[in-house]
Amino acid sequence: MSSERPLAPDYVRSTPVQAGGGRHRAALVEKARLSIKRGSKSFSAASRLFDKTTRERVWLLYAWCRRCDDIADAQEHGGQLGDQSNAQDRIEAIRVLTRRALEGQPTADVAFDAFGLVAKECGITQKMADDVIAGFELDADDWRPRSEGDLLRYCFHVAGAVGVMMAVVMGIAPDDEDTLDRACDLGLAFQLANIARDLTEDDAAGRCYLPVEWLVEEDIEPGQHTKPHHRQELADMAERLVALMESHEAASRIGAARLPFRSRWAVLSAARIYGEIGREVRRRGTEAWDTRVITTKLDKIRHAAAAFFEAVWNRPPQPAEMPHWTRSQLAERAASD
Repeated sequence: MSSERPLAPDYVRSTPVQAGGGRHRAALVEKARLSIKRGSKSFSAASRLFDKTTRERVWLLYAWCRRCDDIADAQEHGGQLGDQSNAQDRIEAIRVLTRRALEGQPTADVAFDAFGLVAKECGITQKMADDVIAGFELDADDWRPRSEGDLLRYCFHVAGAVGVMMAVVMGIAPDDEDTLDRACDLGLAFQLANIARDLTEDDAAGRCYLPVEWLVEEDIEPGQHTKPHHRQELADMAERLVALMESHEAASRIGAARLPFRSRWAVLSAARIYGEIGREVRRRGTEAWDTRVITTKLDKIRHAAAAFFEAVWNRPPQPAEMPHWTRSQLAERAASD
């Protein structure tokens, strides 16, 4: 009498579930440190102000963000955009690798294994990751904002949602909605500063994050906003971006006051560095894009010193008016699409 053969012999084992895909934590941290050092001098400098555990977790999260961005844009550490064909396939690869990482499965990619590790340690959820991935999908779809709300929705996905995860990494409870809102504000401020600085670079890459309604108000022909004869109009719209940046930047300080001292110091340093980028764009006016706005090493030291005293004092002024756009509103806009 014969019996059925098993589908696999007894010695075959399933892949063990391990945060970080089974890689050693120290190796993942070192790879992540090198990634942030290469990819963002500003974030790298600010990260040194965190305590050791938080600093390592920030690096691990950054490595995932940087790798997702590179996969989505077919580039290397934020360099020149590569071939943009098959963009949706790349986004799906990000989704699959991220899901495997969160499940504790090996991904064969150090940055995703790093994300799996920091997610396990800090309680980062699939929903938080999905909010960020949705931003890459907007770019893959060649999406353009029609209104200010659309612009802020994009900023929420590519930076505000990262701010939420960063707050969790710093020890904020995932259900502390108000503090997470303020962390989102900081991410929005960072992205608005970046957009203002990179208007001409984005245009060269075939992208525009200025709302169509703004362009119409300025009477600018489609695709002509960076041309010399529209430089004043471009400066006017950059000023609007910086005003939005400053509104969210001020609100973010309320949340920063609730962080442990070293995290507060690091966050306020980064806020000052990125805020200065936006304000320098505004100061330069029509000449803002003749050369790229940067912050020097001396500037970073100066901002870190000022942030130290701000963190010690820890009495942020209450903004005269909170930002018009909230995290819940921006999430609802995304869900309604």
